[in-house]
Amino acid sequence: ESMYENQVWNLVDPPDGVRPIECKWIYKKKTDADGNITVYKARLVAKGFRQIQGIDYDETFSPVAMLKSVRILLAIVAYFDYEIWQMDVKTAFLNGMLTEDVYMTQPEGFDDPASAGKVCKLQRSIYGLKQASRSWNLRFDEVVRSYGFIKNTEESCVYKKVSGSAIVFLILYVDDILLIGNDVTFLNEVKESLK
Repeated sequence: ESMYENQVWNLVDPPDGVRPIECKWIYKKKTDADGNITVYKARLVAKGFRQIQGIDYDETFSPVAMLKSVRILLAIVAYFDYEIWQMDVKTAFLNGMLTEDVYMTQPEGFDDPASAGKVCKLQRSIYGLKQASRSWNLRFDEVVRSYGFIKNTEESCVYKKVSGSAIVFLILYVDDILLIGNDVTFLNEVKESLK
């Protein structure tokens, strides 16, 4: 469902000389404290270890917040008695836009009989791709800045937004977000815009 909603790929005829990367399904069961299964999860993962640098990807580096930055902001929270909220981004990598042409085989169970022989041309990153974390981070940075956040010059995963006397800090660690601020209404506005 997430793949369809995010329009992750288009089915195309395989280009000459291109070998599409394979993919596989990863299945997990989430359990509660008593060991009862609460959720069945399935994630489509690209076999990124078969990607070739310069063909399927170029850059892979993606920053994460440094522990010392988190500690400094936690000290600010404690000193000024700010609010601190945590958010987890579901299917984060599906939000990243690919700049390279990446082709993948059709996933098992999603083979379209009318499109037999076609491959998936990825529009968005998926888990397993070497550049997935980078493309997600670039997209996140673009969106957060469009909401008026300013990136810290020394720490590329820490952002700040000010409105009058209200202030919000945002810390990104891969697909986890910490929101820190002094105004609950402003924090709620930021949280809603991030959804």
